[in-house]
Amino acid sequence: MAQGMERLDNGTKVFTGPGAAFGTDALLLARFAMPRRKETALDLCSGCGIVALAWHDAGHRGPCTAVELDADASALCRRAVQETPGAEHITALCTDLRTFCKSGPEQGKYDFAACNPPYFTAGEQAADRARATARHETDCTLDDVCKCAFRLLKDGGRLSLCHRPERLAEVLAVLRANRLEPKRLAFVKNRPDAAPWLFLVEAQKNRKTGLRVEPDVLISAGAALYGR
Repeated sequence: MAQGMERLDNGTKVFTGPGAAFGTDALLLARFAMPRRKETALDLCSGCGIVALAWHDAGHRGPCTAVELDADASALCRRAVQETPGAEHITALCTDLRTFCKSGPEQGKYDFAACNPPYFTAGEQAADRARATARHETDCTLDDVCKCAFRLLKDGGRLSLCHRPERLAEVLAVLRANRLEPKRLAFVKNRPDAAPWLFLVEAQKNRKTGLRVEPDVLISAGAALYGR
């Protein structure tokens, strides 16, 4: 598999390959909600491990498990961990999250989780299997992600997601159906007067209602400008 390599702000390596690249949405998700420095964290549908690696680059040093179904993508994350000094706290785990969440020792273990899930439920799919799986809910649905997060998070633990605005109502409904109460919401726009192309949401396990809508995240010259 042909590979590429990029470095994050503080030098953390991220390896990419066909079907295992990353976009602005993953970087925005990692920045929108981070685990505290020593919290136990979980990166679901991790792909090449970009979210877990971005957290490390920003200072997270607690145990972090990067769960990915595709073996090639998971291997890219493992390589990045091996080649990044001090990143040994990240474990690249190649497994189906639907199976992983049923493991007794893992249940109720995590303080924080994030997921950049497949965005599309149906329609024409890419011929490349890995790319199709990353984009469409063929092997992992939104409900699968939320059920998994509920099982693995501690009471009061947080789950962050990024998703497409056209599925906002569905995402909030599925979160709440799985006792993950939406607490923070922000929309991502290219310009202040443009329609959002992404939203970011953070939910908490077994908490009361109370959603805070935050200022839009504006993308300008390739950078995310928060609170402007």
